[in-house]
Amino acid sequence: MKAFHLTLRRMACLAAWGTALLLAGCERPPIDLLQTGYRGTGMLQVHNPRTAAQVAAVNQAPALLSGGSPDGPKASQIFKNVQVLGDLSIGQFTSQMAAITAWVAPSEGCNYCHNPDNLAEDSKYTKVVARRMLQMTRRINADWKPHVAATGVTCYTCHRGQPVPALAWTAPVPQDLKANFMGNRNGQNAPASSVGLMALPNDPLSMYLTSDTKIRVAGTTAITGQRHDSIQGTEGTYALMAYMSNSLGVNCTFCHNTQSFGNWQLSPPQRTVAWHGIRMARELNTEYLLPLGKVLPAKRLGPTGDAPKVACATCHQGVNKPLYGVAMAKDFPGLQGPETPASPAIVAAADVKPAKASVKGK
Repeated sequence: MKAFHLTLRRMACLAAWGTALLLAGCERPPIDLLQTGYRGTGMLQVHNPRTAAQVAAVNQAPALLSGGSPDGPKASQIFKNVQVLGDLSIGQFTSQMAAITAWVAPSEGCNYCHNPDNLAEDSKYTKVVARRMLQMTRRINADWKPHVAATGVTCYTCHRGQPVPALAWTAPVPQDLKANFMGNRNGQNAPASSVGLMALPNDPLSMYLTSDTKIRVAGTTAITGQRHDSIQGTEGTYALMAYMSNSLGVNCTFCHNTQSFGNWQLSPPQRTVAWHGIRMARELNTEYLLPLGKVLPAKRLGPTGDAPKVACATCHQGVNKPLYGVAMAKDFPGLQGPETPASPAIVAAADVKPAKASVKGK
C-alpha cells in the first residue's frame, strides 16, 4: 500500500510538471487591452508588458551616424567601379561605406565585401549582393513611400548588425506526397511559429509574397472554382494574416474593423499601408532577391535552392513600426534614390571580371 501511494505521488508530481510546461506557452496576467478604434467595434489590442520588454530589446536603433559632407568632388571622379553611389561626394561616400559596415558586418569590416588588395574589383559575391541591396534600398525609399513614408529604411532595418538578416526566410522542403498516395496536406497540421502554431498552411510566404496570388476569405463573385475563392485559399489567407499579426505584434483589429473585416470604408488607415507592404515585399522578392540565387553560394541558399527573402518580420521584428519609427535613412542621400538601373551582370555575376584599379568602389 505504501508503494502504491508513493507511485501516486510521483504520478501527481509528473502531472503537475507537465501542466506547468504546457502553461509556460500561455500568457499570464497582467495583460492590458488598449482601445484603438471606436467603442463597440471590438478594435482592441492586447498588450503584455513582459513580452513588450523583450521586443523592445531587439528594436533599439543604433547610434546615429554622420552622413558626411556634401562638399568636394564626386565619388565617381575619384574611385573606380562605383556603379550606384557615384553621385555622392567623397565625404558622403566614405560615410555611407562606414555606415554599411556598422549596420551589416561590424565584426568582419570592409573585407566582408572588398578584396583588401583591390577594393574596386567584384571578385567577392558579397560585394555584388551589397550593390544590388543598395539599389533595392533606393527603390524602397524613392518609390514605396505609401508603405515606408518619410522614415524610409536602411541596411540596419533588416540586418541589425548581421551579414544575413535573422528573419529572412526561404521556402521549406515540400511535402513528400509518396506518389500522391498520402494526399496533399497543404502545409497543414505541421505547426509552425510563422502561423502561431495553428493547423493552417505553414508556408503562407511562398504562397503570397513571391506571386500575386489573390488574398481572399470570401469570393467577390459567384463560385468560380479558382483557388483563391476556395476553402484552401481562405485557410492560406488566415495563415498570412496570422504571420502578419505576429510580425507586427498586433491583433487583427490593427488593420480591420470587426463589423466587417472585408469592408475598406470601415478599415483604419493601417490596412492601406499593409496593402502596399504586401506588394512591396512581392516586388523585392521577385525583382531583387530571388535572382540573387544565381550569385549566392550554396551555403546561403535554402533547402530548395532559393535565395533568402524578405517578409513583414524581417523589418518589423514584433513592432508595427521597425525600430519604433526611428528615422535613420534621412541623413544618407545614397539610400534615397532614385534607384539606379540594375547591371546586366547581376544575372551572371559569377562571370564578372575583377577591375584592375585598386581603389574603393560599390
